Amino acid sequence: MNINQVIARELNIKPSQVDATVKLIDEGNTIPFIARYRKEVTGSLNDEVLRDLYERLQYLRGLEERREAILSSIEEQGALTDELKEKIENAQTMVALEDLYRPYKPKRKTRASVAKEKGLEPLATTILLQNAKRDLLEDAAAYVSEEKDVKTPEEALQGAKDILAEQISDEADYRTWIREKTVKDGTLSSEAKDKEAESVYEMYYEYIEPIKKVAGHRVLALNRGEKEKILTVKVNAPEEEILSYLERQVIRVDNPYTTPILKDVVADSYERLIAPAIEREIRNDLTEKAEDGAIAVFGKNLEQLLMAPPIAGQVVLGWDPAFRTGCKIAVVDPTGKVLDTTVIYPTPPQNKVEEAKATIKKLIKKDKVTLISLGNGTASRESEQVIVSLLKEIDEPVQYVIVNEAGASVYSASKLATEEFPQFDVGQRSATSMARRLQDPLSELVKIDPKSIGVGQYQHDMDQKKLSEALDGVVEDCVNKVGVDINTASASLLAYVSGITKTTAKNIVEYREENGSFKERKDLLKVAKLGPKAFEQCAGFLRIKGGKNPLDATGVHPESYEAAKALLSLLKISDADLGHGIPLLSKMVKDKKKMADDIGIGEPTLVDILKELEKPGRDPREDMPKPILRSDVLEIKDLKPGMVLKGTVRNVIDFGVFVDIGVHQDGLVHISQITNRYIKHPLEAVSVGDIVDVAVLSVDEQKKRISLTMKNVSKDNPQ
Repeated sequence: MNINQVIARELNIKPSQVDATVKLIDEGNTIPFIARYRKEVTGSLNDEVLRDLYERLQYLRGLEERREAILSSIEEQGALTDELKEKIENAQTMVALEDLYRPYKPKRKTRASVAKEKGLEPLATTILLQNAKRDLLEDAAAYVSEEKDVKTPEEALQGAKDILAEQISDEADYRTWIREKTVKDGTLSSEAKDKEAESVYEMYYEYIEPIKKVAGHRVLALNRGEKEKILTVKVNAPEEEILSYLERQVIRVDNPYTTPILKDVVADSYERLIAPAIEREIRNDLTEKAEDGAIAVFGKNLEQLLMAPPIAGQVVLGWDPAFRTGCKIAVVDPTGKVLDTTVIYPTPPQNKVEEAKATIKKLIKKDKVTLISLGNGTASRESEQVIVSLLKEIDEPVQYVIVNEAGASVYSASKLATEEFPQFDVGQRSATSMARRLQDPLSELVKIDPKSIGVGQYQHDMDQKKLSEALDGVVEDCVNKVGVDINTASASLLAYVSGITKTTAKNIVEYREENGSFKERKDLLKVAKLGPKAFEQCAGFLRIKGGKNPLDATGVHPESYEAAKALLSLLKISDADLGHGIPLLSKMVKDKKKMADDIGIGEPTLVDILKELEKPGRDPREDMPKPILRSDVLEIKDLKPGMVLKGTVRNVIDFGVFVDIGVHQDGLVHISQITNRYIKHPLEAVSVGDIVDVAVLSVDEQKKRISLTMKNVSKDNPQ
């Protein structure tokens, strides 16, 4: 197998692009670095394609390793024929490889292996020849042996049948046909172990669907219901057709003595050996595809959340709501420095509303608070009512935002939070996180395990290693797209920068503490364990504002500094103009290809340099939808069908989106209610963080369910 050609075909890109990218990967370059600074080499492949390429490269290299191991094992057994070798070399998947290896794989003790030990293989061969002229029990009598522990002819015949059943089960072509037939014409079904019990799985109590049509979120729901011992799930294969196929393959002659035996053998082989294995494989395959789909959705949601625009220049009061233990409050200045922390008790059972309001009013006056960031967890509804009442009683122009507090409790109890705020308790840390994740979502959310951020579906049921790798890749891409101020970034944020490990990130922070701020990018080479290769990978993504070299504040890589200076010289622009940005610079270069040739770089690099010099250190998050700032409150009882509201998309899942409309409970827009055009997945129309207009379809106060639509919504009168 030519791995690079396979990848090029699968991803529909040129083989030369794959060859170049694989070479860069093998040289130790990271995906963000390749995507941003090696566009000429890869033909401008973006980070998404590069991650897909890397994933397939890992899989196919693993496949090649397994292929070599299988060939070596069969050759050692002296069983490798030219025909088998060709089949193994042409196998395109792990399943196909393992099917071919099955007959030669060392097996644990089976009924067939026991029968072989008893010397019953010749009897099995006699049956398979299908030319018997008498009852095979007469032939089987010859194998009765006290020494071999074969007591009767019936026992000998059964042993021979067990050998044949395993041989049929091990035949790769049979398994391939049966697997494909089951996927094509089989069904997946489930039923409740207790049909009277109430659970979230009630729609699956009597469920059946063709395997080829099962949606990923239903596969994951069935898996969870089965794991919780509420559902029994099974694959239903077209058995009659499969048995008929196997009989046609095995029974070549209609012999009155061997045909009934071989029919028994075929049925036993399928029911006992093939069907359970095929069911496991199909369930595993469905789960793997469902997980991949769910991980992709989780990744897109996470990206949108991380790329939410920062709210700069505001003093924010973080409010972590709770009942019994009180609401934790933290005020942070525009740089994220904590000014004050306290605890108030406006919620049940204490209900000290007026006392809480007085405390908050003092903090607003003292610290000049302009924004309140309220977590959306327990007691958020009650806290929001207190905030709205309070805002009506003060003259200061303060607004509030409800933020998704998923992962805040995980962070506040973590080792990292303890190191960051050793003097705070978990509540104070959580309230600080509430405030900071509004000021700069990316910087704050990187401190939390991506799996705990709460914008996925069935994340706890997935392959955790695969999920972590995928989400870490998303965080890495986001951090490097935005760029990082090396003089203010935390070790958590720095650790996601291309080429920087957790150890190196800590070393950078220590260097900063010991030597003051970094004055230029070259200073990075003085940091312990940061060599030339790591410098090459990370330098372009790290920004130094107000340093010795104005280019250090841009996304221009140090390797292109000479080219940038040559460009400015040709355009007769002085270095002094760099710090403020040079608007319309791109329009000053009429022939970009000629200019790139003149200064000795590729055209994509020239285009990137021009963009950076026009707006140095531009934050790509500026283009994302801003959060809705609120000053009033709605309750679920205020909602009426037809009411039009403006909301924020909080989570996107396979069957719809959850929208925060300012009521404690998010409303669900089912996929069929998102748009008038047909879409396969909600992500085709909306993303996490989008500000959308919705209309209320129905409200179930008792179950706290709000059904919304985005179709044909009048945008003139949002509430």
